[in-house]
Amino acid sequence: MNARKTNVMRLLDNAGIKYQMFEYPVDDGLIDAVSIARKIGRDAEEVFKTLVTVSSSGEHFVFVVPANGELDLKKAAKASGQKSIEMLPSRQLLPLTGYVHGGCSPVGMKKPFRTWIDETAILYDTICVSGGKIGTNLAVNPETLAAFLPAEFADLAKE
Repeated sequence: MNARKTNVMRLLDNAGIKYQMFEYPVDDGLIDAVSIARKIGRDAEEVFKTLVTVSSSGEHFVFVVPANGELDLKKAAKASGQKSIEMLPSRQLLPLTGYVHGGCSPVGMKKPFRTWIDETAILYDTICVSGGKIGTNLAVNPETLAAFLPAEFADLAKE
């Protein structure tokens, strides 16, 4: 696998933030967060996916939730103080964030968006998030990540 540094890794390095890199094969087409957890040998509760949303007012927000969870849009709207929120259409992800579906990281988007991380993240010493490209995941301390982004912790996942 190609161990070239991604922009996400460079940003974390420049901030002095420690992380562990995991690379995983993608030739099987399985790039969903649960499959990634299996490929890197981590529990699905410790691997987080980055979801980009749009509010009824047109504002964009980022939510980071466990691989085996689903974003509760009502909880997301409440956390962000919006009337309603929906998932950003996939075709808008790359132009808005600079990332493709399956390689979207909460770190290093084209511009900063208000971000929330599911509160379960604080149960772990490290959580895994996308390294900014398909095939790369990074384990990082959730509180350090939240301080860097900046992000808030909130109850975001469906029960």
